[in-house]
Amino acid sequence: MKIALGVEYMGTNFHGWQLQKSGIRTVQQVVEKALSSVANHPVRVFCSGRTDAGVHAIEQVIHFETDALREDKAWLFGGNVNLPSDVNFTWAKRVDDDFHARFNAFARRYHYKIHNTKVRSAIIAHHSLWEPRALNIESMHQAAQYLLGEHDFSAFRGSLCQAKSPIKTIEFIRLSQTNNDILLDIKANAFLHHMVRNIVGTLIKVGRGERGAEWVKTVLDSKQRKQAGATAQPQGLYFVKAFYPDSSLS
Repeated sequence: MKIALGVEYMGTNFHGWQLQKSGIRTVQQVVEKALSSVANHPVRVFCSGRTDAGVHAIEQVIHFETDALREDKAWLFGGNVNLPSDVNFTWAKRVDDDFHARFNAFARRYHYKIHNTKVRSAIIAHHSLWEPRALNIESMHQAAQYLLGEHDFSAFRGSLCQAKSPIKTIEFIRLSQTNNDILLDIKANAFLHHMVRNIVGTLIKVGRGERGAEWVKTVLDSKQRKQAGATAQPQGLYFVKAFYPDSSLS
């Protein structure tokens, strides 16, 4: 049978999602260990979208196959008992045999958080990007709208990206502010490696007044990574959720 779970984690003390060489702590490593304890056999999981070191997740979706007969709550609560405090399963359910956490997802959503204040915060240092210079959120939001729709996002593509095509479709990209905290909310059919963080780094240059909003369209059209802003730090990025045709997982 095939089981899907929602996974929440704080990425600060992980070297990303994906398994790496022995001794390197990753989210996949601890998740597989916890589920293997419940299943009483080695478990290999597949996720809806891999995250880098320091990046967080509100609802990562994973699946795995097993012959072990367990109730959904056994995978959920039994798994959580075996997880460290910075990772948690939020739900578990049996899914159809043709379900795949990555390939069945038709869209993904991310948040990026910026703490915009002159003095850095020790409390949220691992939860948001600290930007001490004042940002004009209206200009950033206006600039972001040039990225809506289907485009070649090569200018925002990380050098290690393994995607077959740089063409992606952004459904929405919104910026909002509450006191000193700025939130970027973005949804697309798929994302390139570092795409959200490179978009944020580019929008920050607009927010600081270093560039006009129309510059973002020039960057997009250039298809050259060197034309965009610096890659924003990972701690402000959150994988929010993946969307599936089955509404029970969306």
